[in-house]
Amino acid sequence: MPDRVYDVIVCGAGHAGVEAALIAARRGASTLLLTGNIDTIAQMSCNPAIGGQAKGQLVREIDALGGEMAINTDVTGIQFRLLNESKGPAVQSPRAQCDKKAYQFRMKHTLELQPNLRIFQATVTGLIFEVGKVVGCRTNLDIEFRGHAVVVTTGTFLRGLMHVGQNKNEGGRLGDFSAKTLSASLLEAGIELQRLKTGTPPRILGRSIDFSVLQEQRGDEHPTFFAFHDTRGDAELFHVEHRGERRLGWRPGADQVSCWITYTTPESAEIVRSNLHKSAMYSGEIVGTGPRYCPSIEDKFVRFADKPRHMLYLEPEGRNTNEYYINGLSTSLPLDVQIRLVHSIPGLEHAELLRPAYAVEYDFAPPQQLLPSLESRKVENLFFAGQINGTSGYEEAACQGLIAGINAVEKVRGNPPLILGRHEAYSGVLIDDLVTKGTSEPYRMFTSRAEYRLLLNHGSAELRLLEHAKNLKLLPESRLRAITTKRAVVDHWVDWLEQNRTEGGRWADVIRRLPDVPPLPVDLEAIDPAVRGEVLYRVRYRGYLEREMRQVEKLKDIDNINLPASIDYLAIPGLRRESAQKLQQFRPVNLGQASRISGVNPADISILMVRMASKRAR
Repeated sequence: MPDRVYDVIVCGAGHAGVEAALIAARRGASTLLLTGNIDTIAQMSCNPAIGGQAKGQLVREIDALGGEMAINTDVTGIQFRLLNESKGPAVQSPRAQCDKKAYQFRMKHTLELQPNLRIFQATVTGLIFEVGKVVGCRTNLDIEFRGHAVVVTTGTFLRGLMHVGQNKNEGGRLGDFSAKTLSASLLEAGIELQRLKTGTPPRILGRSIDFSVLQEQRGDEHPTFFAFHDTRGDAELFHVEHRGERRLGWRPGADQVSCWITYTTPESAEIVRSNLHKSAMYSGEIVGTGPRYCPSIEDKFVRFADKPRHMLYLEPEGRNTNEYYINGLSTSLPLDVQIRLVHSIPGLEHAELLRPAYAVEYDFAPPQQLLPSLESRKVENLFFAGQINGTSGYEEAACQGLIAGINAVEKVRGNPPLILGRHEAYSGVLIDDLVTKGTSEPYRMFTSRAEYRLLLNHGSAELRLLEHAKNLKLLPESRLRAITTKRAVVDHWVDWLEQNRTEGGRWADVIRRLPDVPPLPVDLEAIDPAVRGEVLYRVRYRGYLEREMRQVEKLKDIDNINLPASIDYLAIPGLRRESAQKLQQFRPVNLGQASRISGVNPADISILMVRMASKRAR
């Protein structure tokens, strides 16, 4: 095995790594997946939940581009809820609580059964560079592996350091190892590294919870799934033709379990405030920046001191475990303080802790060092995906892994990369934000980050990404045909409703005028509910969607004006020095990307536009 040269080597088997390895192998590239522990492939280190605001859209896009996260979630999910159901469809997002072991085991099995993919347990200790290119990696077994492209997906393991109060342990997650030497290899190649922090709450024993005083939260009666089931057969959900093997999982939405809601108390606040000096974050032990949108309980009581209480969710970790996750109680306080804090919460007065909460800080590579393809600007054929790029969350990691895996194969084959536009996908927004603006804290996707979010409703992911899936052959032919048919059905009914009349006027006008959907033609009522929902969405919001598309068209020209890699911005007359320095640092690939860099204003873009026009005229 070490004596062959792989097309793609993926370092790390978390949520980014598994998507990168699977898509590369599915596209026919010889792929090697290296992981420090095969038994923790795709482990859900924090909450065993997938989706949420904007994250649910990311997962549906992963499914539309040939990834595995959506279907893996659907068949191992134990509760499904559609968030923001009372708001407009553009911001509605599916979320699922998964059985964390079933999720992990099914993903591992999927990898094991994948042709063209080799899995091997070894910790990557360094990369091998030759003449500005990466050509392989070294491992802790003193074995070297060679490859034409390398995708690094180290998660929180890059010099990972965990904190429980003043106690410190090396590792990317509790009970696991730390990748200590790979950072030196990256620094040696000229790649800048900084530190970030994230955290996780305590896990408790379910039989020690008093559920009688808690508020029950059930799953949706009619669940919204992540995978597009209407364009794939049942065989794709459960069965594997190879050797007749059957993967773990159950019928999506079957036998949902409940989550439970409780709240902190004034006693909880007093315990936290009186022990802030013992928290690793507040005592100065942690230097990395934590996630703003998923704050620790210390942060909540300090930054939101006016709030009398904070909501907590008790979420089961699986069907075959009695372990519960306390969503909202992330902390790095010492264990004795954690126990008192948990016992101050209604329903948890006698709760038994199975695992302590902890904070973990780790190295990340500021993502402005990447091209929009997620390839390093410093080292050719080297790609980065996941938390090493400064993101937070399984979904953000998985979509980056998918794009990095696709583009690693394209690079090896000498083809142009897949670059998703901001109007095409949340994945495009995520990657453009990272490589253009960078991040100083763990980046989390929100619908508010997408200026064209009306175009990016979760139900349309397959349709808006169909051409990319076709061109790159990311999906089986049978599914591509099914999506093409689905698109034709949607287009047909949108046109029909716009052109045909009913009592009160044209169908489309009636739908737009009434707050509720009127009784529809029998043939339209008979089609798949998800497809019908997309038809009604396009009709009801036609004016808003057309306005966003006009804006996309207006700005398309500047995205098509490429900026030479050799341009010296500091030498351009009239360009403000602040802008020139930012442009010199970020090296945008086109004028559209330049316009999104913080500190670069419209006047600067006009100057660049005139300069590029004069270059073309020569």
